[in-house]
Parts: sequence; C-alpha cells; structure tokens
Amino acid sequence: MRHGWLLCAAVCGAWPLLAQTPKAWTQPKTAWGDPDLQGIWTSTEMIGTPLQRAETLQDKTEVTDEEFARREARQKAEEAFDTAEFVGPQTRCDPNRGGLGNTPDTCKDGVSIGPPLYWQDRGKPQRQASLVVDPPDGRIPPLTAEAQKAAAARAQARRTRGAADSYQDRSIWERCITRGVLGSILPSGYNNGNQILQEPGMVVLRNEMIHETRFIPVNGRPHMAANVRTYMGDSRGHWEGNTLVVETTNFLEQPVVNNVPSSPDLRLVERFTRKDADTVEYRVTVDDPKTWTKPWTISFPLRHEKGYHLFEYACHEGNYYMTDALSGARVEDQKKGAK
Repeated sequence: MRHGWLLCAAVCGAWPLLAQTPKAWTQPKTAWGDPDLQGIWTSTEMIGTPLQRAETLQDKTEVTDEEFARREARQKAEEAFDTAEFVGPQTRCDPNRGGLGNTPDTCKDGVSIGPPLYWQDRGKPQRQASLVVDPPDGRIPPLTAEAQKAAAARAQARRTRGAADSYQDRSIWERCITRGVLGSILPSGYNNGNQILQEPGMVVLRNEMIHETRFIPVNGRPHMAANVRTYMGDSRGHWEGNTLVVETTNFLEQPVVNNVPSSPDLRLVERFTRKDADTVEYRVTVDDPKTWTKPWTISFPLRHEKGYHLFEYACHEGNYYMTDALSGARVEDQKKGAK
C-alpha cells in the first residue's frame, strides 16, 4: 500500500505540469494538400523598426537594452501625443511627430501639410535591430558604379526642373500608381494588411496598400516573355516543405527602396513560412546585379490581428494632391514670369 501512495504522489504530483504542456502547433493543409497560409497578415507591429541597422551595432541582430529602452520611450511619447487633448501648432508641425509628409522645409512656417500622426498606425518596440538581415551587418550593399552614374544623372536632371513642372516629377506613389512589391508589404504608416487566398495551383496575394493584387501560379507555369513587364513584375511560386517560395521578375524600372530605381534585371525571391496560428515569417531577397553590388535580404514577421479588415484604397478618387500641386506650381510660374 505504501508503494501505491508513493507511485500516486509521483504521478499525480506531475499531472498539473503535464496538463500545462502546450500542444504542438501543426501546419494546417488545404483540401488539396498544400500548406494553408490563408488569412489577413499585417506588418503593423514592425513600424518603427529601421530598414537598415545602425552602423554601431555591426553584426548584432538585436538592439541593446539601452536602445530598446529608447524605443519604448519613443512609443510612450507617441501615445502621449496621440491622446493629448490639445496639440499646439509647433508640435503639430514637428517633422518627427506632427504629421505625415512633414519635413523641416514644409514646416518652416509652422504649417503642417499632412494629417496628424494619430491617423496613422503605430508599431511596437522590437528587439530586432533592422529589417535587413543579410548582409550580416544589416546594411543595404553599395550601389554599383553603373547605378551611381545613373543616380548622378537623375540628380542633375532634377536640378534643371521644378518640383512639379510635370506629373512625372512626382513619385509613382503620389500619382497613385503603385508602391511596388516591397513598398506594398514593408511596414509603413498605414494600410499594412496583406491577404493570402489559395485555390488549387494558385496563390493570390492582396496588399491593402494601393490595393495591389498578385496572382501567383504554383503549378509550374513558366514566366511570361521578357518583353512583358509591369510595376509588380511576373510572379511564379512553388512549395519547399511548408514554405511558399515566390520568384518575381519582368519588372518595369521603378524605385525599390530609398528612391533607388531598379534595373530590368531585378529579381525578388520571397519566402512565406507560417510559424504558428498567428504568424507568417516573411523573407525577401533583392537581387539586381546592375544596381547593388550583391544581393540583400529583408525579414520580419506578419501577424494575424483579430478583427482586421482590408479597406478600399481610393487613391485616385481622393488624390487632390496632384491637382493642387500642379496647379499651384503653375501659379508660381506665372508669378515668376510677371516679375
């Protein structure tokens, strides 16, 4: 009888611990057997994580406790700004806090040109040092000599023109055309939702930013002919285990990041891996040998946010900016001509 009590004490005492062991997560499958990535996934919580790593961190993939504390303090300051009952004009126009589109130049007279920042999404302080994870220093590689020469030529051309001599002087984002593959999925001030839909042989990726939609065959279909080019490129996918691998080529020349245009040789390789019920790891390698001296990679998590819905991005319908910028520039031209 004594041995029975000892056995019970050992087994029964361990039972609470056994009961608390979390159940291992299993990758769900679609009805036709592909890994199921369907859902709406956002990059909102990564807002504020810099694209490139601070040079002082070198190969450290996580920030120091001191830097993390600064990120937490910045978040608290943002919360105080967002919830303030009244914000004065100088604070409202602070380029660091006061509104989308504010710069030291546009705010020189204390007038904000953008909406207040509380209209925008806020991220969460992250330990991840930068979105760029390769090269190991977290820095985008240098431009090639060819790309540097092209950048200098563009800069010289801009100096001979006004900021709004033509609609072509404004960015393709301002013109409501696109933000491209990377700009549509990287964390930004708003519209960070990404929806994945699946059917046999096809994955559909919807970006909330400028309502882009990519149809990605996963049935071995070859790329389109090289002379067929679009801003979002031509995407083809395949499965490597539970990871969706998407290769995109056939791009029109366009800014990829930091206003650096790509060459026609741009090739993006994206990887979508579901880590648990609420997380998809996103990883993309940028390979353009005519623009950067070597490939580089971005990685960050996409999260499921309960209750998140994609909303229409009515950009052209509400784009008074283009009309106002161009008409305002013509008025300035008339004033200069009258002098």
